[in-house]
Amino acid sequence: MKRQSGILLPVFSLPSEYGIGDFGKGAYGFIDFLKKAGQSVWQILPLAQTGYGNSPYSSVCSYSYNPYFISPELLFKKGLVTKEETDFLKTKGKFTDYGFLYSVRLPLLKKAFSRFDKSDKEFIEFKNSKRFYNYALYMSIKYASGQKHFYEWEDCYKYRDMTALDAFCADYAEEVDFWQFVQFEAEKEWFALKNYANSNGVSVFGDLPLYCALDSVDVWENPSIFKLNKDFTPKKVAGVPPDYFSENGQLWGNPVYDYRELAKDGFKWWAERISRELKKFDYIRIDHFRGLDRFYEVAAYAADARAGEWVDVPSDELFSAIHKAADGNRIIAEDLGIIDDGVRELLKKTGYPGMKILLFAFNGEKDNLYLPERVEENSVCYTGTHDNDTLIGYLERASEWDKNNFVAGVKNSLEIFGINFPIVNDYDLADAAIELGFACKANLFILPVQDILKKNDGYRINEPGTVKKENWSVRFEKSDFTDETARKILALTAKYDRIRK
Repeated sequence: MKRQSGILLPVFSLPSEYGIGDFGKGAYGFIDFLKKAGQSVWQILPLAQTGYGNSPYSSVCSYSYNPYFISPELLFKKGLVTKEETDFLKTKGKFTDYGFLYSVRLPLLKKAFSRFDKSDKEFIEFKNSKRFYNYALYMSIKYASGQKHFYEWEDCYKYRDMTALDAFCADYAEEVDFWQFVQFEAEKEWFALKNYANSNGVSVFGDLPLYCALDSVDVWENPSIFKLNKDFTPKKVAGVPPDYFSENGQLWGNPVYDYRELAKDGFKWWAERISRELKKFDYIRIDHFRGLDRFYEVAAYAADARAGEWVDVPSDELFSAIHKAADGNRIIAEDLGIIDDGVRELLKKTGYPGMKILLFAFNGEKDNLYLPERVEENSVCYTGTHDNDTLIGYLERASEWDKNNFVAGVKNSLEIFGINFPIVNDYDLADAAIELGFACKANLFILPVQDILKKNDGYRINEPGTVKKENWSVRFEKSDFTDETARKILALTAKYDRIRK
């Protein structure tokens, strides 16, 4: 990876008149902003269709596109919806109202499909590829069953009896085709947007969750690769053990992988998954990378995560299969949290860049590996991630002890880099931390958009361990992305030799 920089902004946070960011005008405008600011990378969160809680890390289908990202404006331009129908969707506010979206977006997409030419050659080819057939079946059965979890369906559907599934598809052909259309339209819009980004010198950096949701197409179509009971309820679930932050550990609820089963066909499922994502994005980040060295599993019935155990992954064989199918030079590892020698060794073997977070750097420890002067070239440096508070939010809420450590640490790093930066207030301190990110050796520096715009904790993307309506819902306005802000970022990008070449 060459020396460059970029901005983290989820698709759902893009400017839009229609209640949530999408693949339309706001996305193209943001790419124009990136170009003005001299940025080479746009990092996003997973694009997959979300379920309860609206987290992109818990999807009904890990390889799907979120139907909410289909642009109403683009549907109008194609003559599939009317202006009155799109105007009805318009809403303002700092946060996405997912309840409102749920009530209005599906009816709009149904109207668009009713006017769509089902004999369209591209659509016929798309359907014949069968890439989203299981997704379309799953969604159709789910709605026909009254939104039941797939492991609560009739046995013939739950256990994928092909005669029963073929009969269902015949009876619900229009519904199955509708869900195929949803993915067809979303994918078409996505690749048009990605091509626009690439043609303007911007690479798209995607995100791959490690685990799949229990109630998902992934588990329904591949139950043998997960540790499940005969009725497809989980035997074991993922989590993390007790630590400083949680005396009982954390239960995530995702079913864990059965690597003995995955090994039988040479880890084909994983190799195809990585390869598929690298067709959608220029780079991908593997979330919770440590889980590919060894993972923590807990009995599904456990009250907490204290009684779990660590299970080794045959990582050498796994990554050998992945690298035969996909370009490992375009993969980044999320190596945050409790990292041991096994994970460090796996990073060395794969050669993947790890992550360095400046919000973790200035805690008074002189040997802190996140300090900007200790960041290596083969890494991706961030001020913070989507799970962190914003820079300003952190500084406003920090204890006196933490704040003093942060100020002292930033000043010391500025001195090491020979940067003269007077610090009077929190905004100066945030700007100083951002400049240190640009200055460090990391080949890629990523700025969350909240930190560029000096937003407080009310604009954080997610607060881990909480179920809040504000999670995964913060929105930005077109007016946030000014030419003045672009010029400021461009100046730092040029100063520290991260300009697009």
